[in-house]
Amino acid sequence: MAFSDVQGQPRALHALRAALRENALHHAWLFTGPSGVGKELAALGLAQALVCSESPREGCGRCAACARVSRFHHPDVLWLMPEDEAVRRKLAARSDFDHVPSRDIRVEQVRRLQERLALRPLESRYKITLVLPAEAMNPQAQNAFLKTLEEPPPDTVLVLISAAPDRLLPTLRSRCARLGFSPLPAALIEEQVRLRKELTPEVAEAVAALADGSLERALEIDAEHLADRRGLIERFEAVTPDDLRTVLRFAEETGRDREEAEAALALLTVWVRDVAVARAGGPSLFHAELRPLAEAVGARLDDDALHRRFRLLDEAAVAIRQRNAAPRLALERMLLEMQR
Repeated sequence: MAFSDVQGQPRALHALRAALRENALHHAWLFTGPSGVGKELAALGLAQALVCSESPREGCGRCAACARVSRFHHPDVLWLMPEDEAVRRKLAARSDFDHVPSRDIRVEQVRRLQERLALRPLESRYKITLVLPAEAMNPQAQNAFLKTLEEPPPDTVLVLISAAPDRLLPTLRSRCARLGFSPLPAALIEEQVRLRKELTPEVAEAVAALADGSLERALEIDAEHLADRRGLIERFEAVTPDDLRTVLRFAEETGRDREEAEAALALLTVWVRDVAVARAGGPSLFHAELRPLAEAVGARLDDDALHRRFRLLDEAAVAIRQRNAAPRLALERMLLEMQR
């Protein structure tokens, strides 16, 4: 992995390369943007650029130092992440802990990091720390980390990676150079999922439309479930405020697991866009075969109701993806709010 592996983020890469080239690298960075758009890859590329001897300030991605960065084994590149994330990535085992692995980054982890940062680099000029995801730091951890941002050890580079920067303390955010990563182009996602998952062009196009600019999300979408998208939409539109059973039934059927619920919310967001387009008399719908239903729904909803649908779908997705909400309960709450 190197900067060359990051696709669809020319502005962010230009900023990082310019800072490296001009020797103007900030000691603390905040990489922001949706999940799955290249923030972590760019952070790895930055770490490689700082430790690589074959291609200094760029990173070759092939030498021993770069390879150890990508394997999380370089002694001068430190990672700060929740314990359960380390287990998920097979960087630790559950047996390594005498407690249930935490989903937060805790203050004890920050203090251990500070002890390591106080030591001199072993192999390179810099010590680099990547915090993933930064919003996983609980309030106590953020306050402890703030001291490191205010008084960083010499030749230290800190990279905070976050899809939800508003959950970080304002004082923490203000001490970082912020670098935004945008959603990836649909054409890039379509090409990648077609190659990696061996999908037909038609299915790859559908997956890209549902991914909302995130390659990570696109690769998680079960393409086989796309065949049932018509059924999902029809069940969604069959929910009625007069019958609570329709709410409970939809939430139970769609919220069996986190990935299925997230895929359903992505599909329904595209569907609500179709309804808005049909309501405005637009010619192009993603679900062209469902135009009669889109027109019927658009005729009974006003603009405020459509905006509320968009907002509630997004809030449910954020609750499930970033706040670890139970999918079924998040869907029930969303549907009840929509029916008010």
